[in-house]
Formats: sequence, C-alpha cells, structure tokens
Amino acid sequence: MKNLEKTGLLAIALLAGFTTVKAQDKVETKISADVVNQYYWRGQDLGDVSLQPTLGLGYKGLSITAWGNVGLSDKEDTKEFDLTAAYTIAGFNIGVTDYWFNTPNDRYFCYSAHSTSHVFEGNIGYNFGPAALQWYTNFAGNDGYNKSNKRAYSSYLEASAPFKLGGCDWIAAVGAVPYATSFYSKAGGFAVTNVSVRATKEIKVSDTFSVPIFGQIACNPSNEKAYFVFGFTLHP
Repeated sequence: MKNLEKTGLLAIALLAGFTTVKAQDKVETKISADVVNQYYWRGQDLGDVSLQPTLGLGYKGLSITAWGNVGLSDKEDTKEFDLTAAYTIAGFNIGVTDYWFNTPNDRYFCYSAHSTSHVFEGNIGYNFGPAALQWYTNFAGNDGYNKSNKRAYSSYLEASAPFKLGGCDWIAAVGAVPYATSFYSKAGGFAVTNVSVRATKEIKVSDTFSVPIFGQIACNPSNEKAYFVFGFTLHP
C-alpha cells in the first residue's frame, strides 16, 4: 500500500507526495529499494523485515510508479505489488493507485468484485510549503465495509510538515480515518490512526555513492499501539 505514504508508502512515496515537484524537461527514471525492519502503513502493522523496491518514470509532472513489498523474515507476510499514476503541478497533486496483494486471491488478473485482491484508490492533495494535506479514498476492488456491512469507500486523511533538525531531514505527520470501515483496523468511526515523526540522513560511502537511512517513531492512538521503524534505501 502506498502513495504517499506506509513506512518503507513508502519513504519515496511520502517524500514525492509532500514535496513540491518541478516539471521535468526530460523523462526521468527512478530505481531504488528500501529495506525496513517493519512494514508500517497508516497506523497498521503489515509485516516484519521487508524489501520494498520502486521503479518509476516521470515527465513534466506526470509519473508512473511501481512499488512492491516482500517479507524477508516471515514467509507468511503478504506480498504486494502497487501501480500508481500521478500528476503534480505547483503544490497540487492527484493520483490513482492499484494495490494488489497475494491474499485473498493470489491470481493477479482476477478482477471479480467478490474475489479480487486488487484495491483501487484515488488521492488528491496540496502542498502549502510549511505543511501538506492528502486525502485518499478507495473507489473499487477489495474495500472494507461500514457498520451497515456495505462498501465503506474507505478513506484516510493526513497532514504532514517537513523540517530540518540536527543535520537530518524530518517529517511529522498526523493521519485519521474519517468514518467507519473494516479496511483500517476495523475503525468504528472517526479515528486518529497515525501520529509519527521520521528522520532521514544521507550516509556517504564514497565520493559517488551514499545510502539514506531513516528512523520513524509512530503510534496509533485508536488502538493504543506504538511502533519504531528503521530502514535504509539503495539507489543508483
């Protein structure tokens, strides 16, 4: 799951969603991989030690990104493959993501309403500079249910603010589920599910190669859980 978002969301996805992006004059390719001690996303624990690769293309504000997750320490962890199409202009961004998991159905090309493992989400947001807002809503696929056992159109709202401190790049975030859904840890109504701070620092290995490392402290006030996430990013 991602787009701006889960830890490992998504380091790159988070930064892409909350930073003003200038339109590229030529096609740019991004290849990277995060290794994290825990897969944390929007207040949920989704797995243990994981590898999370990213492959993306960008051109003049348009981008197409593939993102994945595979557990390294627990073979039972869910495998994930996400595709995102997005557009950014000035501080405004909009996107659509197709999330796929190997459960409940491990067939990727199964799109049947009651058996697909795909979840389709739309997002819209604005970066004001000192802070940014993002809204995400599931509009099709294997969504959660509300209290009436109907499709919840599960949504998530997050505010974030980047800052620099102690030689690191930081980002603080607060996220909430606005209404009842089983998709986000069975939220029974409005619930603050993510309060987090994250620091990233480049570790120089040589004159031409560095490795960003990051640490995140997060909690989910709605279920009284806390998390500490550590990871690093490999990129050309």
